[in-house]
Amino acid sequence: MSKIPYPTHPILLVDDEEAWLHSFSLALRSAGMNNIMTCNDAREVLPLLNRQEISVLLLDLTMPHIAGDELLPLVVRDFPQVAVIVVTGLDQVETAVACMKQGAYDFFTKVADETRLITGVRRAVETVQLRRENAALKKQFFQERLSHPEAFTHIITHNRTMQALFQYIEAIAPTCESVLITGETGVGKELVARAVHTVSGRRGPFVAVNIAGLDDSMLADTLFGHCKGAYSGADSVRQGLIARAEGGTLFLDEIGDLSNQAQIKLLRLLQEREYYPLGSDIARSTSARMIFATHQDLDSLQRSGRFRQDLFFRLRTHHIHIPPLRERFDDLELLLDHFLVKAARRLGRPKPDFPGELPVLLATYSFPGNIRELESMVVDILSKHREGPLDTEPFLEVIRQRCSGCTAEQVSPPDGGETIFSVFPRLPTLKEAGRLLVREALHRAQGNQTRAARMLGITRQALAWRLKQEQGNK
Repeated sequence: MSKIPYPTHPILLVDDEEAWLHSFSLALRSAGMNNIMTCNDAREVLPLLNRQEISVLLLDLTMPHIAGDELLPLVVRDFPQVAVIVVTGLDQVETAVACMKQGAYDFFTKVADETRLITGVRRAVETVQLRRENAALKKQFFQERLSHPEAFTHIITHNRTMQALFQYIEAIAPTCESVLITGETGVGKELVARAVHTVSGRRGPFVAVNIAGLDDSMLADTLFGHCKGAYSGADSVRQGLIARAEGGTLFLDEIGDLSNQAQIKLLRLLQEREYYPLGSDIARSTSARMIFATHQDLDSLQRSGRFRQDLFFRLRTHHIHIPPLRERFDDLELLLDHFLVKAARRLGRPKPDFPGELPVLLATYSFPGNIRELESMVVDILSKHREGPLDTEPFLEVIRQRCSGCTAEQVSPPDGGETIFSVFPRLPTLKEAGRLLVREALHRAQGNQTRAARMLGITRQALAWRLKQEQGNK
């Protein structure tokens, strides 16, 4: 399979020395940058830039026909999106300063360490990509519509926060940079990762692996593969998941569980885009897109020293945070219908209708297991359902059971902590607080007194009595 070009738009090397063009092209390719063009005649640069979109231009200063310092201001003026790196045999501070004033992104001498020059090119590529992504994000948010809605059909939502995430995904998907997806367990991180892969248009496969529970040696073998005889029992060559994801996307879930040693190996993979199969001393490059996910707070982990800071910042070049279900209860009705259709098809029976108050009732529960918990709840209840429309009582019973383990100590704030009443300048009396609770329950139940009474944990008659008392006091 042919490799995905990296960067997306070529790096152009301009020099009249064919030997340098050839040698530095090889050096860039060995560093994972395989989308390279060369030009040995400065007169062809401007016409070439008009025909071909370029990300980074490496420009020699001393060339026949048109000198590099004459060409530099023309490129900066007419093609401001191109990062120009001046590379010359002259080690003169005055020349470097003059080039930077004219708009050069960076300045290197040919006698400089090759690794340093390659790092400078990679930094310029990343800067250009970030500029393009920012421009794409602005365009995407201004038009407020999706270019690839089909990529998100498996994510059931009409929530505005989720729609904004979809627009962000469309802006970053075409790049090669890593993506970090965060969110609580059960919010659908792998579904979002698949959407990034679909929008990217990559021809290679989507390869997913949950790394929780894998020790260092097993993780290295799973990702990097091994050569025959690499260790006792390695009777044949094993292709790792990185090689299998070539030209596509590699999704690593539960990245927060990595050991320090595994973090070091992953950092090298991200920085150099190369890895060593177990038992081999020959590096292999990869063009696979890396997407990572975790339910843990990596920011806290890196501040406490349990997660490498350099890896943390490298991982979150692009960051997608998926909100929990309790922050998108406007999707409850859609999700209920979707999971009922799915479960009914699996059980071989028609989809039952559900009462309009069911989404309102479910919104009184926080769903710590998020969408995955809602789906399992629907499947379990539907499997016990016989005929006719669904009743709210089985759902209410499940919620009661799952909330029964909560003690007063677990739900009460610690000593000195804030409560919902902390915002009031005056503490309400018990009678006033009760009146507020009744009003809020009726609002959430959309005026249905039976549902409001269930929320308050009292009988329908007790609520009716309270309402009558309140009307009598007016």
